[in-house]
Amino acid sequence: MFSEGELVTRSQQGDLDAFEDLVARYERKVYTIAYRFMGNHEDASDLAQEAFLKAYQSINKFRGDSSFATWISRIVVNVCKDELRKNKRNLQISLDEQVWLEEGTVEKQVKDTRPTPEQVYEQNELKDYLQSLISGLTPEYRMVIVLRDIQGYSYEEIAQILDCSLGTVKSRLNRARKLLREKIISEQKRGGWE
Repeated sequence: MFSEGELVTRSQQGDLDAFEDLVARYERKVYTIAYRFMGNHEDASDLAQEAFLKAYQSINKFRGDSSFATWISRIVVNVCKDELRKNKRNLQISLDEQVWLEEGTVEKQVKDTRPTPEQVYEQNELKDYLQSLISGLTPEYRMVIVLRDIQGYSYEEIAQILDCSLGTVKSRLNRARKLLREKIISEQKRGGWE
């Protein structure tokens, strides 16, 4: 029977049997960690396998700073965290699943939160309108509006980009916003935009 260190060394030299011995030694521990994270046997089994696959693929990176048990535990924890993050992003709800109430069951009703064609049209119209207003500004005013309000740069970053003082950036931005406001109010009064 080989020690953990000997099995790791042999695995790093390409000995598949040695790696299989490591798997046999730690599969229960890895599975238990995965099960504690995921709460079901199917996911725990899949993620334990994924953790061992990742360990095999990167066995040459194992430096021995910790025990193999600690290293493989860290791998399975990371695999589980990634899966939980992915599941959180891809949370799916069955539209066919019945909802149980005291009065009986009802069908799920899901509100469509996508914008309507009219809303999309209005948003595009507004974007075009605002772009035309911004395009009508002088270049120094246009730059600060675009950098601050559209691109989200800080005042300090804008000062560096434009090679001017912080006060100049703030002054130009204030003046540019005031000009845009005046143009919008003027357009509204003339009935050009509602």
